[in-house]
Amino acid sequence: MKKILVIGSEGQLGSELKLLHSNFDKAEFTFTTIESLDVTNQTDLTNQITSDSYSYIINCTAYTAVDKAESDQALADQINHQALKTIGKSASEIGAKVIHVSTDYVFDGTNYKPYTEIDVTSPNSVYGKTKLAGEKALMNANANSIILRTSWLYSMFGNNFVKTMLTLGKERSDLNVIFDQVGSPTFARDLAKVILNIIEKDITFEISFQSGIYHYSNEGVCSWFDFTRTIHEIANITCNVKPIESKDYPTAAPRPHYSVLNKSKIKTVYNVDIPYWKDSLKECIANINQ
Repeated sequence: MKKILVIGSEGQLGSELKLLHSNFDKAEFTFTTIESLDVTNQTDLTNQITSDSYSYIINCTAYTAVDKAESDQALADQINHQALKTIGKSASEIGAKVIHVSTDYVFDGTNYKPYTEIDVTSPNSVYGKTKLAGEKALMNANANSIILRTSWLYSMFGNNFVKTMLTLGKERSDLNVIFDQVGSPTFARDLAKVILNIIEKDITFEISFQSGIYHYSNEGVCSWFDFTRTIHEIANITCNVKPIESKDYPTAAPRPHYSVLNKSKIKTVYNVDIPYWKDSLKECIANINQ
C-alpha cells in the first residue's frame, strides 16, 4: 500500500485532510504537527521524509501571518522557502511526489481578469515573495511536484475570516469591511478533496501525476464586504456591515486588490468539478454550528 506523509496537519488544510483520510483506503497516512516536526530544522525535516518509503508528500505548513511577516522575514523565509528546498530534495531522494499549497499573493493584484498559471508573478509582500521563492525552490529540487495556488482559505478549524466574522457579527452591531479587494473564497475541505483525488487518480492509473502549477479556489467572485454579508445571512446574524476602502484599513503588508484565479487548467487536466463559493460556505457554517 502507498504511504503518504502530510506535513503541517494542525492547520486548516491539514486538519481537513485528517478528517477525510479515514475514507481514503488507497494509502496509509502519517501526519506531522509543528510540535512533532520543526520544518525550520533541515536535519529533522530530511530525516522525517527519508525515514519511510513515502510515495507522496503533502506540504500544508506555511508562515501565513501576512502582516507579521513584514517584520519577521527570516522565519517566514525559513518556513515558506528554505523548507521547500529540503522537502523537494529529500522527496526526490526517495522517489516521492510532492503536492504543495501556495497562494494568490504571488501576484500583485493589478490584473483585470483571472490569473492563469503562466501569468507573470510579482508579489508585493514578504509573505508573497517567500511563497514564490518556495515554489521555485521546490520545482528546482523535485520535478515530480504539483503546486496548488489557492486564495481566501477558510474552514471549521483554526483561525480564519469566516470564524472571525461569525464572532464579530454576534458581538457588534456594526462592522466596517473592505469592498475594494476582490477574490474567491476557498473551503479548505474542497481543496483537501482535490488533493486526495489527484493522488487517488495517480494510484489507480486513471490520470497520471501531472507535475506543474495549478490554481484552485471555489467558483465565483466576491469582495470581503460581500463575503461578510453572506456569512451573516447564512448564520442568521443581524449586523450592520458597512463597506470601506483599503486605504481606510491600512495594514503592514499590502493586499492584492484583485486575486481571482483561473481554474481552467486543473479542470481540464484532472476533470475537477469545483463547487460555488456560497454552497461551500453554507456547508462550512453548518459544520461550525453543529
